[in-house]
Amino acid sequence: MVKKEMIAMLLAGGQGSRLGILTSKVAKPAVAFGGKYRIIDFPLSNCINSGIDTVGVLTQYQPLRLNTHIGIGIPWDLDRNIGGVTVLPPYEKMQCTEWYTGTANAIFQNIDYMDSYNPEYVLILSGDHIYKMDYEVMLDFHKKNNADVTIAVMPVPWEEANRFGIMITDENKKIIDFEEKPANPRSNLASMGIYIFNWKTLKEALLANADQPNLDFGKHVIPYCRENDRPLYAYEFNGYWKDVGTLNSYWEANMELIDIVPEFNLYEEYWKIYTKSDALPPQYIGANSAIERSIIGEGTEILGKVYNSVIGCGVTIGEGTIVRDSIIMNNTVIGNDCELNKVIIAEDVVVGNHVRMGIGDEAPNETAPHIYNHGICTIGEKSVIPDGVTIGKNVCVGGVTTKEDYPDGVLPSGKTMIKAGE
Repeated sequence: MVKKEMIAMLLAGGQGSRLGILTSKVAKPAVAFGGKYRIIDFPLSNCINSGIDTVGVLTQYQPLRLNTHIGIGIPWDLDRNIGGVTVLPPYEKMQCTEWYTGTANAIFQNIDYMDSYNPEYVLILSGDHIYKMDYEVMLDFHKKNNADVTIAVMPVPWEEANRFGIMITDENKKIIDFEEKPANPRSNLASMGIYIFNWKTLKEALLANADQPNLDFGKHVIPYCRENDRPLYAYEFNGYWKDVGTLNSYWEANMELIDIVPEFNLYEEYWKIYTKSDALPPQYIGANSAIERSIIGEGTEILGKVYNSVIGCGVTIGEGTIVRDSIIMNNTVIGNDCELNKVIIAEDVVVGNHVRMGIGDEAPNETAPHIYNHGICTIGEKSVIPDGVTIGKNVCVGGVTTKEDYPDGVLPSGKTMIKAGE
C-alpha cells in the first residue's frame, strides 16, 4: 500500500459571493490575480515548495475554469504517477448523495481518497488566500509538540479580533480555549483556516460528527477534538497573508504588488509561484504610450497610458486611453480615448471608444452596498460597453449593454446593471 507522510486537501469549492459579479461564472479560487496568476496558484505553489506532492482539490461551484487551469498539475510539478493533484468534485453515491455542505463535510466525503495514501498527517487548506508559507516548518512544529491538531494562527490588530475565530494559548502555544468572533476577545491570534491533523484523529472526528448538518471544522471538528482531550497547538505565522474575499481586499492585494518595494514579492527565486501559462508573444508598447508602476501581462498591446495598475495577458488598450489604479483581466479590449479610474474589469470584456469609468462622486450601490463599495467600478466577464458612455463609482455592470441602456449616455454612481443571461 502507498504511504505518504502528509497529503494536502485544498478546499476550492467556494462561490466567493462577496466578489460579486467577478464570481458569477467562475469559482473564487480561479479568479485572475496579479496579471498572470489565479488565486489557487498560491496554495498549490506552497504545497510543491513545501515538498507536498499529493493534493486533493475539492471543487463544487462553477468548476470548469478551475479544472481546466489545474489540468493534470504540470505547472506545479504535480503530474505524478503516485499522488500528484486530483480534482475531487461531489459525486453520486448509492445512498445519501449530497453536495458538499460544509468545509469538513467536503473532507468527510473524501475519506476513501485520503485512506488510499494511508498518510500520517493531513493538511487542510483554503483555496482563496494569497500568501507564501512553508508547510514543512508547520509540520515540524506539530511533531515537536506531539500535537493531534495544529492550527495556523496570525496575530491581528486587537480591534479587529472580533471578526475572526480566536485561539487562546498558554506559553507553549498549546490551545486552551477558542472563541468564534468574540465580542470581548481574550487573544489576538486568529485562525487562518490552515490545519494539520494526525490522520487517525481527523478520521475519528469526521466519522463521529458525520450526522452534523453543514459539518464544519470550526464549529464541529475542532471542538470535538478538544472535548476529547486531543492536544491542540497554535502555529504562529508572521508573513504576508491576505484573504481576498471582498472586492476592496482583492483590489488592495493587487495594488500592493506594484509598490516600489512590494510587501509581497511574486518573483523570489527560492519560492516560486507557478501557474499555467499560455505561449504568448511579448508585450507591445506603442510609441506614444506611458507606463508607470504597473504589472503588464504577456501578449498585451498598450497604445495609451497606464498608471498604478495590474494588466492581465492578451489585453489591448487603445490610443489616447488613460488607465489609473485599475485591474484589467486577460483578453479584455479597451478602445481609444477612454478614461478608467479604479476599475476592476473581468476577462474577455470589450469596452468601446470614448468611454469614461469611475467618474463623479460616490453613492452607495443600490442593490449590494456591502459588495460594491470603496468607489470601485466593477465590470463582469464577457461584458460589452458601448462607445461614448460614462459610468460612475460603486457600479456593477454585467452582460452585453447597448447605448439604450444608458439614459443620456450615463450610468450614475451606485447603479447596478446586469443584462439577461448573466
